[in-house]
Amino acid sequence: MSNLLKKTLQLIDDANASDPNDGVEALYSQRMLQTLEAFEPNASDSLTLACYAQHVCRWKLIRKDYPAGLKGYLTWRTDLAKLHAVILRDAMAQSGYADSDIARAANIIQKKNIKADPETQILEDVSCLVFLSHYFDAFSVKHADEKIIDIVQKTWRKMSGTGHVAALKINFSAQQKILINKALG
Repeated sequence: MSNLLKKTLQLIDDANASDPNDGVEALYSQRMLQTLEAFEPNASDSLTLACYAQHVCRWKLIRKDYPAGLKGYLTWRTDLAKLHAVILRDAMAQSGYADSDIARAANIIQKKNIKADPETQILEDVSCLVFLSHYFDAFSVKHADEKIIDIVQKTWRKMSGTGHVAALKINFSAQQKILINKALG
C-alpha cells in the first residue's frame, strides 16, 4: 500500500471520526475495504478510495430531511454521492494525488457510467456484497418477506455476473436462502 493511499485512508477515517453513530461509517469503510480486497485484489487507488469513502460523513445528510417517496430518496442518494465525492477529492488532493486520479475516484464514487465502467461496477458489486454479508440479516428480521424479496431482486439487478458468483458464496441462514431463491427464481 502506497504512502499516498495510507494517508488518504487516514484522512477519510479522520472525517468519519466525528460520526455521532458510534463509528458506524468507519466500520462500513473497513467492511468495504476488506470486501474489495477479496473481490478485486488489484484494485486501483481510485477504486480503493471510492470504496472506502462510499459512506464518508453520511450522517451529515439525513434521509428524513428529504421528501418521502422515491423522488426524495433518489435526491438524497444523489446529494450523498456528491458529498462523498467532495470529501474524497479534498482528501486525495491533500495527500498529493494527481488531478486525473482525483477525477477518476470522484466519477467512481458517484457511480457515473455504472454498467459501462468496470471500476464503477466493482464499487457497486462490493457495496451489494457488503450489504448482503453484513446488513442483510438485520434487514431481513425487520421486514416482511415480500419486501426482502423485492430488495434482493433490486440488489441482484445492480450486480455483475462476477458479483452474483461472489454473493452466492455468502453463508446465508436457511430462511434467507429460501427468500433469496424466491427472489432469484
